[in-house]
Amino acid sequence: IMHGEQDQIIPGNALVVDQKHPYKVLTRFGNNFLQRFEAAVIKSPVLQGLNLLDTPGVLAGAKQVVNRGYDFTGVVKWFADRVDMIVLLFDAHKLDISDEFSHVIEACKGNDTKIRIVLNKADKVTNQQLMRVYGALMWSLGKVLNTPEVARVYIGSFWDQPYQNDDNRKLFEAEEEDLFKDIQQVPRGAIIRKLNDLIKRSRLAKTHAYIISHLKNEMPAVFGKDAKQKQLIANLPAIFEQIQRATGLPAGDFPKIDDFADILRDCDFSTFKKLNLPMIEALDKMISTELPRLMSQVPQDQEVAHEDYMQSVRKRDGGALYDKNETPFGLGTTLDILNAPIPVADYQYEFEQLGPDSEGKITGTQAKAPMQDSKLPNTTLKRIWTLGDVDKDGRLDIQEFCIVKQLIKLKLDGHELPLEVPKLWMEGLEDRYRR
Repeated sequence: IMHGEQDQIIPGNALVVDQKHPYKVLTRFGNNFLQRFEAAVIKSPVLQGLNLLDTPGVLAGAKQVVNRGYDFTGVVKWFADRVDMIVLLFDAHKLDISDEFSHVIEACKGNDTKIRIVLNKADKVTNQQLMRVYGALMWSLGKVLNTPEVARVYIGSFWDQPYQNDDNRKLFEAEEEDLFKDIQQVPRGAIIRKLNDLIKRSRLAKTHAYIISHLKNEMPAVFGKDAKQKQLIANLPAIFEQIQRATGLPAGDFPKIDDFADILRDCDFSTFKKLNLPMIEALDKMISTELPRLMSQVPQDQEVAHEDYMQSVRKRDGGALYDKNETPFGLGTTLDILNAPIPVADYQYEFEQLGPDSEGKITGTQAKAPMQDSKLPNTTLKRIWTLGDVDKDGRLDIQEFCIVKQLIKLKLDGHELPLEVPKLWMEGLEDRYRR
């Protein structure tokens, strides 16, 4: 999902040949994958700072025997190595980690700092059940991630429908806010992450060069090449240790022996290049001198880029994916509630019970409880309050209160909120309420 000036869907085969996008290498996963890969281009200010990637649902149960027709885990690993954040979603009422999901998580290894865990639909369980679910999730993840560090877990119900159990409302709202802040920081940290990846790959390339050069030097000039190659592959652990002692390279920069051995079996060692010392020296200079100087230039530019992105987010009106040119009636449907006057009499008694002041207004504190009785998330209620508080004085009179109640009813009936208060609701109020 990416930003563009015109909404459109780009099929995978067209996407990988487009030089504007970095997906050409994905052709190696074959046509079966490309037929299932597509990009949604949306004109949204939020997407000016980041792209979103949504993977297909992970297979579980009997469905796991179904062949996708392409290397799903390999595709996940390719993207995991290149993205800034990885969000793993779990439903609170369905915690089992299938074999395919385990393979997907394993494919993300090496990118542990990018991983965020989301325990979704947590409003479907009670407080006591939620504690048990959280413990079970951490236990299951511990076996798969195999790391002593505890992954950050966000707990909530990440949609705009009423909570089925709102006992943990404050927890859900705090977690949702933390997650959105985390996502908003992604563009800010993108430059640092790219530099970090460059340093990481430079060190791995240096280690790889030493390994390849050693294997090349061990090969005979004429006879017995095949036997010697098999011997070297079988002796990789000792070779790695020998190179490590001779060069001082850290053990963590060496590749996994089994994976590396599988790749070497298809190679001809006699075609390998010898070590190019000038290039190694240039690489060392880049790591020790050039990159630190580049890092020192990042913070200021990074802050400006992040602020530009946040300004674009703040300008969004009515939600990130709303188009201002659309009607306030959802997908072109006509909603009676938006085409009828406000039924003030229906809410008069409730308003009076809240104890309006001498000016006939109630405060936000007084309005909070009846609004939260709807069990809508606070993010939705904030939008409703912003629409309902027409004169922006932080209080509601009877007309504004009725607008708020009507918007809540609209949302509870399953419709999207309008971008602005319907003109019919504002008739006779324009002189009193100026935006």
